[in-house]
Amino acid sequence: MRAKPAIREADPEIVSDDFKLEDFLPHRLAVAAARVNRLMSHRFEEASGVSIPEWRVLAVIGRFGVLSPSAVGDRTTMDKVKVSRAAASLVARGLLKQSQDPTDGRGRLLRLTRKGATACQNLMPLAHGIEEELARGLGRAEWTALQKALVRLDQHVIGIEDPDAAEAAD
Repeated sequence: MRAKPAIREADPEIVSDDFKLEDFLPHRLAVAAARVNRLMSHRFEEASGVSIPEWRVLAVIGRFGVLSPSAVGDRTTMDKVKVSRAAASLVARGLLKQSQDPTDGRGRLLRLTRKGATACQNLMPLAHGIEEELARGLGRAEWTALQKALVRLDQHVIGIEDPDAAEAAD
């Protein structure tokens, strides 16, 4: 049987006590997003059995029409694996149809089936309701400021990651 390692206090010379994870913006955004996603996940699962990644795929294809999985990923910032799993589940349930891309022999295209379009339309009031419920936690001016700040922050991060893309967007 191994002895438990001794717990050592951090050396104050090494660890700064002025950093608080709970006040760090990236952490606060991640926590808020995780909580909102958990709320949405429970509501969507109860209402339709659709997961959040599946709903995002349905919503983006419902808005833009026929898309490749990579275009879905670009528009939702979901990774390829998550898009692929969500799409496969939706195809298996008859909500999406997958076909070969005529311009790319290896590519695939995704489109809503009638059943998928109906599911998407039925989920939109739920999505709007959740957003309205969240908005009630803030004043109108705060909600508007939050929306604008998130757009600006997103654009700023894009510019940090890829300055050329930011210049092209201006």
